[in-house]
Order: sequence, then C-alpha cells, then structure tokens
Amino acid sequence: MVTVEIPAGYGYCVLVGVGSMFMLVWKSMKVGGARKQHKIFYPTMYSPTNDLFNCYQRAHQNTLENYPQFLTLLFLGGLYNPVATALGGAVWCAGRIAYALGYYTGDPKKRMRGAFGYIGLLTMLYTTIRFGTGLLGWF
Repeated sequence: MVTVEIPAGYGYCVLVGVGSMFMLVWKSMKVGGARKQHKIFYPTMYSPTNDLFNCYQRAHQNTLENYPQFLTLLFLGGLYNPVATALGGAVWCAGRIAYALGYYTGDPKKRMRGAFGYIGLLTMLYTTIRFGTGLLGWF
C-alpha cells in the first residue's frame, strides 16, 4: 500500500489552480465583449466573416482544450514538488495570457508570444512523471 502525504507548500498549487480559473473568466469576458462588439450572437461559435472575433474565440477555446491536462499536471506534480510545479503552473498561465493578447491583435501569428508557457508545462510534466515513478518505486 502506498501512502501519499500532501507536502508543505502544496497550497501554492491550489492557489495557482484558483488563479487559473480567474484567467479563464477573463478570457470568457473578452470573448463576450468581442461577441457584443461584433454582433456575433449565440449559438454561433465562430463567425464565417469576422476573423477578429474568431481570434478571441480561439484564444479562449484553445486554453479550454488544454485545461484538463494543465490541472492534472498541476495537482499531481505538486505532490512531488509543489513549489516547482506551482511555478511551472504560473508560467503556463502567464503564457496563456500572452498567447491571448497576441491573438487579440487579429494576427494569429502573434499568439506565439505565449510559447514560453511550454516551459511551465514541461516543468509540470517532469514533476508529475517523477511523482508517478516514485509511487512505483522506480526512483
């Protein structure tokens, strides 16, 4: 039987998780504002004629598509090294904000300004793998 203890500092992971929810709310509000400004009414998900609106929508949608992986890595990797994992999570969130701000310019190539967020994702991936291999007694 394996016993998992919540390490000191795990609260940082919890706070990054909560902060990430505020980032999602901010993005949804940006989509809502763009929807109102460009008169794209529900249930239309993407506009066939307004690429600027579509950039707002994609910035939010892409983050939602990646959010389950982020939360999994944040909360499991934090059980191995909560400080490094929380830092990685904060970098990922900052990258997602930079990604959105680049996309909001209307030039989709500028979304790559947020590519540094992958450093945070890889950090969380590492800590999660270390947690899993530790549970198996490999390291």
